[in-house]
Amino acid sequence: MRNVKQGSVLISEPFLGDPNFERSVVLICEHETTQGTFGLILNQTSNLLLADVLEENIYPDIPLLVGGPVQHNTLHYLHRRPDLIDGGVEIMEGVTWGGNFTQVKELLNNGVLSPNDIRCFIGYSGWEIDQLVSELKKDSWIISETTADVIFDTPAEKFWRNLLKDMGGDFKVMSNYPIDPRLN
Repeated sequence: MRNVKQGSVLISEPFLGDPNFERSVVLICEHETTQGTFGLILNQTSNLLLADVLEENIYPDIPLLVGGPVQHNTLHYLHRRPDLIDGGVEIMEGVTWGGNFTQVKELLNNGVLSPNDIRCFIGYSGWEIDQLVSELKKDSWIISETTADVIFDTPAEKFWRNLLKDMGGDFKVMSNYPIDPRLN
């Protein structure tokens, strides 16, 4: 079994049974064995745009994803432009978490930052110490890796299936499992 680390992705197994994580892909942003784990679901859409949750106007339509079931009153973002946005944390090559949000808003409104270079989330996914280890022992998650291009260029509805297909073998077969096999 691979180890979870910052930059890993957790792919939910097809029949996880938790509606918060059904067919989810979670990017691990922070993993500390003494503090727990923080991640963002990369493929759970909402009906909201970034402009819906801000007092200021944001001109391009930036969809908000649901980062997880914890604290939906918080805003998080990933981007691939650390050359434009100060203060973020590099999660993996080409993916930065957070940074100066005033800069983000200005860059979006001025057309300098492309909507394709940022992913915004409400809420997050969090695990207490050893909670994720317990879930991994129960085979709730598949640990894998991905790239910045996949994170920013894959449509949310194709994310889970495409990652499993790309892993090949049994995972490719898993990618075609129906959500509810009783309906087949």
